[in-house]
Amino acid sequence: MSLARRLLNPYLRLTEKRYMARVEDPATLRRNFEFKARLFFRAPFGTRYERGVLGGVPVQWARAKGVRREAGPLVLHLHGGGYVFGSSSTHRAMLGRLSALAGLPACLPDYRLAPEHPFPAAVEDALAVYRAVEEWPGGVVIGGDSAGGGLALAVLAEVLRTGGKAPLGVFAMSPLTDMGFSGESVRTNAAADVMLPASRATETADMYLDGADAEDPRASPLFADFTGGPPVWLCVGDTEILLDDTRHMAERLAAQGVEVEMRIEHDLPHVWPYFQGLMPEAMVTLRQIAAWISSLSRSRGGS
Repeated sequence: MSLARRLLNPYLRLTEKRYMARVEDPATLRRNFEFKARLFFRAPFGTRYERGVLGGVPVQWARAKGVRREAGPLVLHLHGGGYVFGSSSTHRAMLGRLSALAGLPACLPDYRLAPEHPFPAAVEDALAVYRAVEEWPGGVVIGGDSAGGGLALAVLAEVLRTGGKAPLGVFAMSPLTDMGFSGESVRTNAAADVMLPASRATETADMYLDGADAEDPRASPLFADFTGGPPVWLCVGDTEILLDDTRHMAERLAAQGVEVEMRIEHDLPHVWPYFQGLMPEAMVTLRQIAAWISSLSRSRGGS
């Protein structure tokens, strides 16, 4: 257990969790998140960022120094933020770090956000970007964190359902996979979770779903069919309210014959890899993801 984790957890509990519990205006949440991301998080020196459009959706590329944009596989990462806030800019430092560790380019879509653009807008945008890069030399690895982790899994399920070239694999950090929040951990970890206020879960879901069925597989990939899908890598902290979202997702994937790796870490905050540069545990997990991506590309090369 690092000193950084011992300091970060109480800080998040006293500041971020309380802030997220009381602020109701999505625009205010977005501005706050953008400001803090710029203030606290940096990618390795020399990381390059470029904006563009893929499939009609704005995207931002993140490439560590020396990494070519044409290198493969491509990491297509979907940011978190409860489908309400977050952007390519709030997450580009983490992806710049992963780009350096994996030696690969990363692409972050700016998919449409609720409540202005409720479900299924985010799924449509993420799928459109994937379709634009699915023939990327070396393949594509889809990643995501929190709501973006659930979105990454939903995109995988849609690709498997509708056809096309499947990604090499999918990784998801602390993913939101059940918009009905039926997992027991939403209640049992409500006090222990240092970042996410369980009291806002239903409100966030209502804002995103806008009356749609919470068990629609595109909204809650926990109910999707992944038969024949590529490997999936999952991580979550044992004190998170979304702990059961990951555990139940891993069980469903395994039951459908998907190769799944799940890591449950002790007493780490929601999407702790986001705190790269501040917390050693974040770097450990990002290195694990980079190694896993490398193993996917080696398997493909030897197939």
